[in-house]
Amino acid sequence: MDLIIRNARLPNQPGRTVDIGIQAGRIAVIETGLAAEGEELDVGGRLVSPGFVETHIHLDKSCILDRCQSTRGDLPEAIGEVARAKAAFTPEDVYARAKRTLEKCLMQGTTHMRTHLEVDPGIGLRGLEGVLPLIEEYRWAIDIEICVFPQEGLLNNPGTDELMVAALKKGARVVGAAPYTDSSPHGQIDRVFEMAREFDVDIDMHLDFGPTADSLDLDYVCELAERYRWGGRTAIGHVTKLAAASPTRFDAAARRMRDAGVALTCLPSTDLFLMGRDCDCNQPRGVTHTHKLLHHGVNCSLSTNNVLNPFTPFGDCSLARMANLNANICHIGATDDIRECFNMITERSARLINARDYGLAAGKSADFVVLDCLTSEAAVAELAPVLFAYKRGRRTLTRPAATLHRPPLN
Repeated sequence: MDLIIRNARLPNQPGRTVDIGIQAGRIAVIETGLAAEGEELDVGGRLVSPGFVETHIHLDKSCILDRCQSTRGDLPEAIGEVARAKAAFTPEDVYARAKRTLEKCLMQGTTHMRTHLEVDPGIGLRGLEGVLPLIEEYRWAIDIEICVFPQEGLLNNPGTDELMVAALKKGARVVGAAPYTDSSPHGQIDRVFEMAREFDVDIDMHLDFGPTADSLDLDYVCELAERYRWGGRTAIGHVTKLAAASPTRFDAAARRMRDAGVALTCLPSTDLFLMGRDCDCNQPRGVTHTHKLLHHGVNCSLSTNNVLNPFTPFGDCSLARMANLNANICHIGATDDIRECFNMITERSARLINARDYGLAAGKSADFVVLDCLTSEAAVAELAPVLFAYKRGRRTLTRPAATLHRPPLN
């Protein structure tokens, strides 16, 4: 074997330890007491998990707080401030900031990523030109795909359609949307489904970002996903309106999404920061309860979204922190639901982006992390640090475990 991970605990088998044999960048075998020779890493009974999966992040507009203001802290201000700042973006500038954020993700154990990227006449394809080189440059540590979308509108923003098509031809592998910024939200959704079918790509939309559930575009997205058989290839992000839905409306939406095969990504940090700004007291949290959607059979993920910009002026790119934050916001205390928070940054996230060569199983790519804990629920509850990360069987990260330096006994 090229590498043997000894005494590992797996997320779905916390009661025993196993050995993981790796050959030619793939998992060759997982068994107890593996009789094989090769380089060894004894993890001492710690949790070994598939690598973390970032389903929704914005590398292109990260790390721009020094160029923007966040006075009101609401969505219109964030969109306006970033629109003003990105007019001066260059490919070199985007590359440098995206690289900084990407390396933070790697330091937190992320091995797969879908980054959302804006195109419009103001920025053209400069964001794409800045991010594209990172895909190959960092292939040794992470698989990256780009979702191109129109943050400032599509039908109401002439020239954006042509830029989205150009981006799909140049390397974007997913098409996105932000219908709430368009003069015709359903028209934008229609056009995005057209692009998806033309280029045979998945869909991942920013959707239903607002304080009330009086109208939900997700119903229309589900209708089109069924009509065009795009179930399992359609995801929606945010959907803060569901946080304000009555139990009856929530359950109906959940059943609709389940039946249509539409998945949801929740962005706890951004949604918590931006929502509730119109209330003087008792501000709503504005974070959709993904664990309740899971109970209905809807696939969900948790993700970072924005890092150090007016949409979210925070962020260390830790998906474990997003899982922990989500559990706190949504009053999650049941062990099974806490465990699902971990699944929503690993296996469920991988399913959402259709990362088929993923998981701890023989034949899969050896992309995994070692956490300083025993179980997946402990990883969430205790914010357990990632001690090692591997991509295709090669170590990409080492973080020494913390050590207490006790004084000598007298």
